[in-house]
Amino acid sequence: MIRRLSTLGPAFTLSVALAGCAATVTVQPAASANDPRCADVSVRVPDTIDDLPRRWTDAQATAAWGDPTAVVFSCGLEPPAPTTLQCVTIGGVDWIVDETDTPNLRLTTYGRQPAAQAYVDTTVISADQVLGALAGAVHQLPTTGACTAPDSDTPQGEDAP
Repeated sequence: MIRRLSTLGPAFTLSVALAGCAATVTVQPAASANDPRCADVSVRVPDTIDDLPRRWTDAQATAAWGDPTAVVFSCGLEPPAPTTLQCVTIGGVDWIVDETDTPNLRLTTYGRQPAAQAYVDTTVISADQVLGALAGAVHQLPTTGACTAPDSDTPQGEDAP
């Protein structure tokens, strides 16, 4: 049985095979998944996030955790434009928070080239735990900008100077 969880962006559709135990998670790779910087990120994502084990995915520069899947990660997205969506800084990485699919959150790096994205089922795990666990891997992506407070040029977030 295939259960469609979410669309994580243009050309990024997640389908999870739920038959049997811990089947491979089918993920459409991001447009720039073959960027060598995403390879640097992919080899550094954790084997577990909290108590969620990493699962096999069938696309380059992607990862998933939990059974059923609670976290899906992808690298190689087009960096997002400035937005009025909330931006948080966790582990020195800025993330745009899209709550459109609440209780699932779409969290996209801001000021990183290429961008990365995590899709998190917050009924299973906290987004802060996920972003903290992914920060070390995402630090491999070059910084090209930072979130700023509204009407200000001052970086915002808990890790900002």
